[in-house]
Amino acid sequence: MLMTRKIPFLNGARAFEAAARRGSIKEAAGELNVTPAAVSRMVKLLEERLGVKLFQRTANRLLLTPAGKAYQPGLTQIFDALSNLTEQVTSLSGRQVLTVGVGPTFATKWLIPRLADFQKSAPDIDVHIATGGVAAPFSDDWNCGITLGDGNWPDLTSEAIVAADLTPVCAPSVGRKLKTAAGLSKATLLRVSHSLDDWKLWLKAAGVKTLSAKGPEFDFYGQAQQAAVDGLGVAMGIRPYIDDDLAAGRLVAPFEVSVPKGVQWHLLYKPFRADEPAFQAFRTWLIGMN
Repeated sequence: MLMTRKIPFLNGARAFEAAARRGSIKEAAGELNVTPAAVSRMVKLLEERLGVKLFQRTANRLLLTPAGKAYQPGLTQIFDALSNLTEQVTSLSGRQVLTVGVGPTFATKWLIPRLADFQKSAPDIDVHIATGGVAAPFSDDWNCGITLGDGNWPDLTSEAIVAADLTPVCAPSVGRKLKTAAGLSKATLLRVSHSLDDWKLWLKAAGVKTLSAKGPEFDFYGQAQQAAVDGLGVAMGIRPYIDDDLAAGRLVAPFEVSVPKGVQWHLLYKPFRADEPAFQAFRTWLIGMN
């Protein structure tokens, strides 16, 4: 007689394992590319189906119950084994899978428009794009990631691939009205909420000391850039996001002043990934693009 397996609620098990391993609902959400609220709901549903509490929820900390402490190590081992098994099976098809973690704006404004070129050079590699934004931690499920920073990521190898230079950009119709940097005082200055110092940095370099940006805020550079394309105002553009829009004439850079943001775009990866053929092909292509 065959034994019937008692399989748990898998989405809940995965959410619990990630939260328990990272010690944070927020970090688990970044890893799984869902919201923190979704992680909390899945864990709660898992607890209800198991009939046991896995977390002690406090105001500032996420603590495992004895049941949670017993459950998490085994789940981590199972999910690691499943990931390894999946890679082995997919490799039998003769195709390799490369998962690249990037922010949503980098994906849409730079990487995705160039993926066809990479596929021509490496047709046997299937590329998966995982997006999580500026707050998303590097995931062990990724072969590599591309992010903005100072190059200091513990346990990760980082290679600077492209500078992050700043310069104002706007629609051509708006640009024609801007004769000098001081003229920005009469323009709507679009800002990115996680990089509010960008305008201050550029205005100082341009010698405009009396102006401070107080315009609409957006969560991502891509949103501010699209608002500039639509004529809403002047956005602080960051390379390489703005390159394609400038080349196509959708945006113009009305001033010659361009300043380094102080950080660069880096390719990140775990040291053990360095010799993987799919990663090596992507790294070679990426470096050749810049």
